[in-house]
Amino acid sequence: MTARRKVLAAMAATVAAAAFSPLQAAEAFSKAAPLSIGDTFTIDSRHLGETRRINVYMARGWNDAPDAPLPVLYMPDGGLAEDFLHVAGLLQVSVANGTMRSFMLVGIENTQRRRDLTGPTEEAEDRKIAPVVGGSAAYRSFIREELMPQVKARYRTTQESAIIGESLAGLFVMETFLQEPQLFDTYIAIDPSLWWNKRQLLQQASAKLRAHKRLDKTLYVAASGEKGMPELAQQLEAALAGSKVAGLRWQLAPLPDETHLTVYHPAALRAFRSAFKPAA
Repeated sequence: MTARRKVLAAMAATVAAAAFSPLQAAEAFSKAAPLSIGDTFTIDSRHLGETRRINVYMARGWNDAPDAPLPVLYMPDGGLAEDFLHVAGLLQVSVANGTMRSFMLVGIENTQRRRDLTGPTEEAEDRKIAPVVGGSAAYRSFIREELMPQVKARYRTTQESAIIGESLAGLFVMETFLQEPQLFDTYIAIDPSLWWNKRQLLQQASAKLRAHKRLDKTLYVAASGEKGMPELAQQLEAALAGSKVAGLRWQLAPLPDETHLTVYHPAALRAFRSAFKPAA
């Protein structure tokens, strides 16, 4: 083959490659499929007057039977675009490396977050954060009377349950702990918005705690170094320390190097290792 023919052959090969359409290239690949790490279902809630999406992930240890019942960790802010994926990842790696027990994560996807996670308020500034606030009682009824029974009916679970939340969800965790402590066994509140309604929960904490002769519950609270958070945490710590309720296991973990935006992930990891550590 002459040099000229070699050049023409190379040009022809280049043109042929360029003519190979993106569609043809795509057809040469295997078909992509959705990636699933758990379950999702909806509940038509009479308490909330709307349909709510629930996301479920099961973190099992290597030696666990595939059908062994699991304790349940409930989580507001539990949508795929919210905190569900990163918290599920924490459970997966923590169970896999043996620093926590096997658990089921049940995430509640938001519709009107600021409505559901706040209690009533008399503070005008509080009411500016959303068109509707103060729906925490209805949200708690939804969890107690609609979500929990469905989870128990759909899955093999133990009697143990827990709840985790950050910011306004942390406020909801603390409100539930003080108002209805029997609902969960473990409460994890990360940077809870205890400033809500002029710190009403903090003002009521001592009296509500002292109303119990015994409270076999676990409370884990983490506080970032964000302005105002350490002070709120100190006020809560004083109430917890002064109550001396028999059976109550509580821990307040300051994380001064974290901000309100960065605290959830590292605080949740520490909380899981503390509250859900495997039996010795």
